[in-house]
Amino acid sequence: MPGNTETGPQGLRRLIDEFVSYLAVERNSSPHTRLGYLRDLTQFHRFLAGEGGLEPQVSGIDERAVTSYVYSLHRGCRKVTVARKLSSIRSFFRFLIRKGLAAANPAENVPTPKIEKYLPAVLTVEEASCLVEAPANSKDNKTALRDLAILEVLYSSGIRVSELTGLDLKDVDLSSGTVRVLGKGSKERIAYIGSSAKASIEAYLLVSGASAGALFTGKGGARLTPRTVQRLVKRYVLESGISKDPTPHALRHSFATHLLDAGVDLRAIQEMLGHAKLSTTQRYTKVGMSTLMEAYDKAHPRARKTG
Repeated sequence: MPGNTETGPQGLRRLIDEFVSYLAVERNSSPHTRLGYLRDLTQFHRFLAGEGGLEPQVSGIDERAVTSYVYSLHRGCRKVTVARKLSSIRSFFRFLIRKGLAAANPAENVPTPKIEKYLPAVLTVEEASCLVEAPANSKDNKTALRDLAILEVLYSSGIRVSELTGLDLKDVDLSSGTVRVLGKGSKERIAYIGSSAKASIEAYLLVSGASAGALFTGKGGARLTPRTVQRLVKRYVLESGISKDPTPHALRHSFATHLLDAGVDLRAIQEMLGHAKLSTTQRYTKVGMSTLMEAYDKAHPRARKTG
């Protein structure tokens, strides 16, 4: 329920803008994170304003209003999306409480949808190789060399697609086989690339002729966007003939899982991925166990059911 919609100093729109500024200045949140909060809270604002478009006031937002909003989301959003939007509202009101602009958090006791736990999509070593090598069949040499370098770097380093598109030439050190990436929360870390990735970058730079600015560019020399890389991966998935439908993030999951399967320490993988918590990295132990059990079920004579 919208509640009080009189205009005044407690207008919701202004406070949402303040919260986003706080995320940038005091929390050093990434542009991607800030944009996510802004989208979620703007949608909440539109719901409360209703058809009349009057400005909702914080004092008029109660648990019933948040519950009504969450209920409306269930008709068109996945549970994980509803949970994220509810979390955004909770974070926003915690900010308001700290600033003395709200007395209570109306989203605190609204139930979060139960989300089914899932294992990250992972390619086998053979599938990853087929995908990464797919650009070699392209007739457009310059684009093929760029795309090959992109896929090699994603799989070789395990960096996020947003980190990849944010790379500048100055961030790449081919002599040491490292790239400096700006991760979540604007935290810098060093990621490693293998010999195949180094060779593919060198070949790409020879034809691109670039000496400064963005590492990976498109038409007119503009920096590639994460969306463009997503489309690029989808294209080469089709050309590679693999049966799965991975996203760029699947190469990150595959990177971690293949290292884990090879015996690399979990904390070392955590460092390479830039995870703040080890529990996030531990998801890959479940992936490894899942793969192991699947192989066991197929191979061991006593694992199969007998008639």
